[in-house]
Amino acid sequence: MLDQSQAPAPLEGDAGDMLLADDSIARPRRQGLYLSVPTKFALVLVLALAWMAASVWLSLPWLRELSRLAGLPLALVAIGFIAYVPGFMNAFLVGSILSDRRPKRRLVLHYPKVDVLVACYNERDNIADTLASLAAQDYPGLIRVTLIDDGSTDDTLALARAETRHLAQPSVEMRVIAMPCNGGKARALNHGLAQTSEALVITVDGDSYLRADAIRKLVERFLSDPPNTVAVAGAVLVRNSRRNWLTRAQEWDYFHGIAAVKRMQSMYHGTLVAQGAFSLYSRPALEQVGGWPECVGEDIVVSWALLETGARLGYCEEACLFTKVPDRLGQFSRQRQRWSRGLMEAFARHGRLLFKRRLSTLFIWWNLLFVPMDLVYTLVFIPGVVAAFFGYYWIVGIMTLLVLPLAAIWNAIIFRVQRRMLNGQGMSVRRNIRGFLVYSLLYTAILQPVCVLGYAAELLRLRKTWGTK
Repeated sequence: MLDQSQAPAPLEGDAGDMLLADDSIARPRRQGLYLSVPTKFALVLVLALAWMAASVWLSLPWLRELSRLAGLPLALVAIGFIAYVPGFMNAFLVGSILSDRRPKRRLVLHYPKVDVLVACYNERDNIADTLASLAAQDYPGLIRVTLIDDGSTDDTLALARAETRHLAQPSVEMRVIAMPCNGGKARALNHGLAQTSEALVITVDGDSYLRADAIRKLVERFLSDPPNTVAVAGAVLVRNSRRNWLTRAQEWDYFHGIAAVKRMQSMYHGTLVAQGAFSLYSRPALEQVGGWPECVGEDIVVSWALLETGARLGYCEEACLFTKVPDRLGQFSRQRQRWSRGLMEAFARHGRLLFKRRLSTLFIWWNLLFVPMDLVYTLVFIPGVVAAFFGYYWIVGIMTLLVLPLAAIWNAIIFRVQRRMLNGQGMSVRRNIRGFLVYSLLYTAILQPVCVLGYAAELLRLRKTWGTK
């Protein structure tokens, strides 16, 4: 799509100095009516609830008809997770994006040194590009890149050693650490964390390519955000979108869905996942929660551990990294199953977040509802689509068309916001109509059954596969 509790202690040393220019210089005065974040949250919540109430009223004939066939409880569950809950979520998302007026990144007077951890396993086709993009960063401070090869069975390690010798320079130091055997991404990251010392730690996946300003903007956002911010997720976009129909659809998922949700969550001070593919963390915060846990979804679990301390997680939509997404259904299915398993792991370890008194608690409940939504979509809605082809409109009928106006509004708003962000960085949105059609019409029918398989795999404690990007 593109042309190229108690919060952790404050940072010490380089990252704890006076790093920002005076606000009067760096941030323009607010114009017009100012609404606090809690006020925006309340207004958007009321609007979303009003939309859901209207949906309930309009669906009463549908509910009565389905109740005659399946009984009222089952009818409420089916319609609730097919229409009411998704409608509320989309309405809340649209309202939040429209009211988002986040502070600009402020001018930084002194850029702190940063450690970049690149954990990789069998990335021979990608690691040279990843390291080259790190060497080309325009970051004014020192970048220390530590690549941790997690027992690769191809020649990733040899290539990485050759590239680090070739690319190292005064502003970007590079070194390679070889793990004796494959132990998983979390173990590799924790080993890298133990071998480094800077107060700011950035993780980058070994099949990624960073824009030249990505690290600078990520650090600027971290230093400009409220003082209790301990992590900032970067924007992950698709690099290999022209490969086939599946990568084209995922381009819209990353550009539209994932980016919009992260932007909304950060607006209310609780981005739920600082993804391992590209995020910045404060070392004291990571050490306080014991680093990355050895599990399937180490990035979401460590993010929730940080949230449980009372800290804030942010998002920088302008710090762009491009990653290679799965181009085969089997790979895609395994990746999204890992994500679903990671969500269940996060609830198992940090379910207490459901009862935290903070705005982002809504999104914890939101994630909890993903499980019944995915189950109902897979076991009820998809069979309902099949039944509709044979003239039985119990589940899918004229009432389901009522979600189309909101879907159209949602897509238009997100597209406008994302395009404006890209244009501000000298990038543009390129045509991907085929990908959008797949994303709009078929993507959910593939994604949600895959998520159900992920929940089942976690319940059965099936073996983990490397990587959680």
